Amino acid sequence: MTRALIVIDMQRAFDDLDFWGATTNPDCERNVAALIERWQDADEPIVVVRHDSTSVHSPLHPDNAGNELMDAVAAVDPALFVTKNVNSAFYGDPDLQVWLETQAIRELVICGIQTNMCVETTARMAGNLGYDVTVALDATRTFDLRADVAGLGIVTRTASELMATTALDLQAGGFAQIATTAALIGENRT
Repeated sequence: MTRALIVIDMQRAFDDLDFWGATTNPDCERNVAALIERWQDADEPIVVVRHDSTSVHSPLHPDNAGNELMDAVAAVDPALFVTKNVNSAFYGDPDLQVWLETQAIRELVICGIQTNMCVETTARMAGNLGYDVTVALDATRTFDLRADVAGLGIVTRTASELMATTALDLQAGGFAQIATTAALIGENRT
């Protein structure tokens, strides 16, 4: 057992487009479910990560229904279940890195929500920690962003632009390889 699937923040709150805004990649959930099925069939470990916001106004706060995992992920009996309240799964409870080291896992496949936030941050940290990281880009999704940035004014990016930028940053920066779900589930692992 040398690789794990890390499923990040697949929570019901992310279906609330009135709160988050426009999204992209409607196949994300289907692709995450396909990866989960592949990992279960191969009896490989799955790590489920849930974001527990500390803000009572967030739909991701533990007291809100949006904190619940989506059905395909809620049905998983994970090898490890991590809760966090920051962007990286490596700053959660229990300690992801300690568990990975204990299990001698060096290869990570990461999927989930949001591509350019928690998925990217976790992938960057994993790469910096020396793991062999692959992000299943089509098993992620994110939302349009708009912010007033000092020195730049109003900056906007679509969800599709953010996904492409994340893929470029991760792969060109040497943090992770980018793959499709089809390529990952089609692998012949022995």
